[in-house]
Amino acid sequence: MYDSVFELHSYWAFAALGLLLIATLNAFAGLSSKRAFTPKDRKISMIALIFSHIQLLLGIVLYFVSPYLQTAKDAGMGAVMKDSTLRLYLVEHPVVNIIAIVLITIGWSKHKKTEDSQAKFKKIGWMYAIAFLLLLSRIPWSAWLS
Repeated sequence: MYDSVFELHSYWAFAALGLLLIATLNAFAGLSSKRAFTPKDRKISMIALIFSHIQLLLGIVLYFVSPYLQTAKDAGMGAVMKDSTLRLYLVEHPVVNIIAIVLITIGWSKHKKTEDSQAKFKKIGWMYAIAFLLLLSRIPWSAWLS
């Protein structure tokens, strides 16, 4: 089960990151051109939000079926924190990515509470951009691209 969830989580990440980048660029393009926030802009941002949340759910499932979790149980949290690989997979990657998904959700929620198009683009653009950078910072690149 671990291998199939791992593969799905890895491939879904490409789509989630790509859509998040598109939504971020779209928001900043709308902000810089001072155009109205349209239903198309809403859909782009919402699809990025949905894909990001699905990625989070896949990650949570992966976390609990991961052999790293059993290693952590056997070795203890002190050993996890001393091992950079275990720390990345069991602490840094999940925590930072959950923070990123929270920021995406906050950006989406805050945009709904305002009527001004520029404020909508600004809220989505900045929150999605920060989340995108956080996600990129904690990807285990060596495992993901191999």
